[in-house]
Amino acid sequence: METIELKKVGEIAPAAYDAQGRQVGFVHSIETGAAVDGPGMRFALFVSGCQFRCLYCHNPDTWKLHNGKVYTVDDVIAEIGKYASFLRVAGGLTISGGEPMMQAHFTGEIFRRAKHELKLHTALDTQGFLSGNLPDEWFEPIDLVLLDIKEFNNERHERLTGKPVEPSLLFAKRLAAMKKPVWLRYVLVHGFSDFEDDVEGLATFVASLGNVERVEVLPFHKMGESKWQELGLDYELTNVQPPSPELTHRVREQFRKHGLITY
Repeated sequence: METIELKKVGEIAPAAYDAQGRQVGFVHSIETGAAVDGPGMRFALFVSGCQFRCLYCHNPDTWKLHNGKVYTVDDVIAEIGKYASFLRVAGGLTISGGEPMMQAHFTGEIFRRAKHELKLHTALDTQGFLSGNLPDEWFEPIDLVLLDIKEFNNERHERLTGKPVEPSLLFAKRLAAMKKPVWLRYVLVHGFSDFEDDVEGLATFVASLGNVERVEVLPFHKMGESKWQELGLDYELTNVQPPSPELTHRVREQFRKHGLITY
């Protein structure tokens, strides 16, 4: 197995406990019938806190850790448990955000118990920026990683997110070394992430990993613009239109010609 050097960037939140000594975390929302966050029907847990500031983020209210509602791990497992018999045959659990690794102690314990106690398929939706802060063992109970890589060119990635792309790429290599299945997610924004050479570079990189089961090219939309306005934030993409069907087809074909299954 290839050894991937861990580079710590950013900081995960410390473990938190209530007055009774129960581990707690901040949850933005819960969706019990999610159909786009992994295979089958999912119990999707959206946690708060994220260090990226993606220009197209449709949930900027998840950026701040303490914007969420406090849940104990026990509360979350009990809620998931209501649907466990269905989820075992029809889907599983996905933890998204925000960025789940921001609350690694909280989400890691939920993954562990969901996998080993409830016997569920588990998926992590992440951009991987904080992964260098965590050991391989943290990822053991995770069956699938939905990996968001925003752009392959570092300068353009920083323009889109405020952060460098290298930690995400290193995480992708690490997942390959761990033989952890990955679904790549790529948000296509005209003028920001549709550059042909960058897509080609990402497609070549992804195809070399050997563990990417599919690539989801997600056309940009402005569904979150109203939230930016409500929060008093400047939404820079007001005048950017969703990519044309022709552009979306071109980008998907770039991935497909490298032998990748693309949606």
